[in-house]
Amino acid sequence: MKLGRLNHVGVATPSIEASVALFRERMGAEVVREPFDLPAQGVRVCFVDTPNSQIELIEPLGADSPIVKFLERNPEGGQHHLCFEVPDIEAARAFYDGKGVRILGPTRIGAHGTPIFFLHPKDMGGVLTEIMESPKQAH
Repeated sequence: MKLGRLNHVGVATPSIEASVALFRERMGAEVVREPFDLPAQGVRVCFVDTPNSQIELIEPLGADSPIVKFLERNPEGGQHHLCFEVPDIEAARAFYDGKGVRILGPTRIGAHGTPIFFLHPKDMGGVLTEIMESPKQAH
């Protein structure tokens, strides 16, 4: 198992629209994808392209969204997670499980339409880490 490509940095936000404006005005972001809902994960998502990665803006869909507590502690939002690509999600899951790294929940389909899972921040140096099977177009 080797460290894969950084696919995106997840940023929790109370308002995707306000965050998009900030990235456009202060960072010169030019390519902003259309926001979309991920009801199964309780979030609304919007990707901001960078030359070598993406920023994933994540807004809660409701009071039971998994990022509500994060936003309660960080009302203006902030960095939520890092996402790294792997070629085989099941092999990656077995690798981390074998290392005793806590995996948060089942493998599921993420915002890019590929399988993902999350690693507990207490086992990853304080960083919530998403592991994502590489999108087919990236191969």
